[in-house]
Amino acid sequence: MEDSGKRKDYITWDEYFMGVAEMSARRSKDPNTQVGACIVSSDNKILSMGYNGFPKGCSDDDFPWTKMHAKDDPYNAKYFYATHAELNAILNYRGGSLEGTKLYVTLFPCNECAKALIQAGITTLIYYSDKYADDAATKASKRMLDAAGVRYYQYKPTGRNISLEL
Repeated sequence: MEDSGKRKDYITWDEYFMGVAEMSARRSKDPNTQVGACIVSSDNKILSMGYNGFPKGCSDDDFPWTKMHAKDDPYNAKYFYATHAELNAILNYRGGSLEGTKLYVTLFPCNECAKALIQAGITTLIYYSDKYADDAATKASKRMLDAAGVRYYQYKPTGRNISLEL
């Protein structure tokens, strides 16, 4: 077969969608953990994106971003207020059903986000980091995903360096 001249160093779908999730994470104002998510249709169309942040109407200048007081004064810690990237991506979707879609996310989902993605009909989860693998919430998440038949796998970095000047 003759060479068509097509460029051969284009990025893969996984690189593309995980890159979109990573760019979404850059919108987060969380000083400790920035998470991004991208929901993709079975024919590789981006349906929605999200990042961890506060709900609409809740100013990120008026609510705490710290986690220092999570135990002694939880009202003044981020955990009661922040919406995770996966849930934001699901809630941001304005189309019909998410049945049969894929979710790319930069951090393995907690148990609450696992419930939401299962209920939404997302059938494949591709995650970048599993840094909380030993936490109870992550273990519960994996148990539910397994029971619901949601396929999940860790993204394998290719080492490709892509630079954007914005």
